Amino acid sequence: MIARILFNLLQVAVVMIAAPLAAGVLARLKEMVQSKRGPSIFQPYRDLWKLFHKDEIVSEDSSWIFRFTPYLVFVTPIFVALLIPVLTSYPLFFAFMGDMLGAGFVLALGGFFAALAAVDTANPYGPIGASRTRMVGFLAEPVFMIVFFTVSFVAGSTIPYIVQQRWVTPFANFFAPSHVLLVLAFLMLILAEGGRIPVDNPSGHFELAMIDESKSLEYSGRGFALVKWGGQMKFFVLLCIFLNVLVTPWGLASEQTFGAVLLAIPTVLLKVFCFLLVLVVIESSLSKLRLFRIAEFLGAAFITSVAAMVSQVFLP
Repeated sequence: MIARILFNLLQVAVVMIAAPLAAGVLARLKEMVQSKRGPSIFQPYRDLWKLFHKDEIVSEDSSWIFRFTPYLVFVTPIFVALLIPVLTSYPLFFAFMGDMLGAGFVLALGGFFAALAAVDTANPYGPIGASRTRMVGFLAEPVFMIVFFTVSFVAGSTIPYIVQQRWVTPFANFFAPSHVLLVLAFLMLILAEGGRIPVDNPSGHFELAMIDESKSLEYSGRGFALVKWGGQMKFFVLLCIFLNVLVTPWGLASEQTFGAVLLAIPTVLLKVFCFLLVLVVIESSLSKLRLFRIAEFLGAAFITSVAAMVSQVFLP
């Protein structure tokens, strides 16, 4: 039991440390595709260090929501990291504390408070981004639910570790129509929840066009560092769910030894790097959608997830 608790804590440490690195690698790859030099892959660490050592300015008109939100945004991905397979293919100590649907609701809770905090300071740009974020969330949450219901229907459980063993581990299930459609729907969901192109451009700094980034405009110092770090961890956690549960559950530790768990760390990072390469191709091949086209994009993701459910029922 003590070993499993330590493995859980190691998973959290990997998520916290590797999330800024994944953001730095993604930014560097995008710049390289555009024939630019770009920042170092370790630049996110420098940014977080600098922000933690800066003074924090809080508006006098803000309430407790604005002060509490950075900590909530930072903690929710850490809580989800306790529930999902990041390094091991067997359940750890906290694995049965919540299922995939509960993990989705926990992540949504952080986004909800972030939207409230954006409105709290009465900044004219914050409410615009918050309303757009809620629109994206309103359209993305049904996709979350259909994907998880389909997965639980097949696996007979909503626990990520059990889903991993019964859904993808048998190689014959990998090319099933329902599995391929679910992977596509979840990929579109990652683009929307992570604020990536074609839904949003995280590198854009035009306030009127911001969606996800506009929620943190009023934060500074430690609060901004926590929000930034929490967003990076949320994206990394979604990648772990996508890769370790739905796509490539291989390479995770199957033995309850520290050596096997430590050996799984470079394997997981390699899978994340391969996905980042795919993401760079997607973002470099597409342009940001206009606001009214985002509903069409997420509507297509919803139809894809429903098609996965239908194909699983009629084409088992």
